[in-house]
Amino acid sequence: MPRKDQRGKSDCYLRGLMMDGRRKFFQAMASRLPDGNEQNLQQFVNQSTWDRVLVRRRIAQRMVPLIGPTAWAVDDVSFPKDGRMSVAFAHQYCGALGKQANCQVAVSVHAVTDTASVPLQWQLFLPKEWDSDAERRPRCQVPDGFGHREKWRLALDELDELAGWGLVPPVVVADAGYGQNADFRDGLTGRGINSVVAVRSDITVHPMTRSPLPRPGPETAAGRSPATVTSPSRWPPWPSAVTTPRTRPRRTTGMAKAVKAAPNRYWECAGRPSHSPVWTAASMSSS
Repeated sequence: MPRKDQRGKSDCYLRGLMMDGRRKFFQAMASRLPDGNEQNLQQFVNQSTWDRVLVRRRIAQRMVPLIGPTAWAVDDVSFPKDGRMSVAFAHQYCGALGKQANCQVAVSVHAVTDTASVPLQWQLFLPKEWDSDAERRPRCQVPDGFGHREKWRLALDELDELAGWGLVPPVVVADAGYGQNADFRDGLTGRGINSVVAVRSDITVHPMTRSPLPRPGPETAAGRSPATVTSPSRWPPWPSAVTTPRTRPRRTTGMAKAVKAAPNRYWECAGRPSHSPVWTAASMSSS
């Protein structure tokens, strides 16, 4: 930050974020700081001209080698909101509340270990309705050309930016909100990124011995276009597929200590998820 007053306000703002206290808005932080000033804090966040990319890059390049992450986690971060004039405000799923609610949502990439988590990159998700909202876009200072983009695309954009900074994930993990999306999985594979992602129990998985079968596409003015479908054979459901030592059910208690849940039974096999043009590994589970 080039100016001395900016550096002073930034020091005050960061101390406010790190101090005890659940509420981290300007008025609450200013009341807890001996040198706190609500107007100064608000001006620093909303009006100061500093390059956020340089700050984020320095954080990422410093923290990744410091904590030695075992994985990078792609996930949503939600912020419950009441005022509809907050940028990207919408009634949508709010992970912080565990239900549909008024909130903002950001897509984030965190470097994680068993004992640490550090945000490397994040971006606010702008719901589709904001693209045509002529009232709120100018009032919330949404830049021209900035519009709705799917969460999985934002996640891949963030991974691309981190790669441009010379940072490569050991493995990317994500929940079913991302893992269920075939385009997201293909994007990771196309970038040479190893991943472990969750999928819903109703996903179709084909055996590795099966391959896509071509079929004629629709008739067009230029002739019949080619199309591809996957083999109609489905992987046998558990437990009928449990016929070899490789797919025999095993018990796991890895999460039991954390959530005090009953042990799960699962079987592991090599397969290819439907709607995916690449060969991959998949796991099917049953509780």
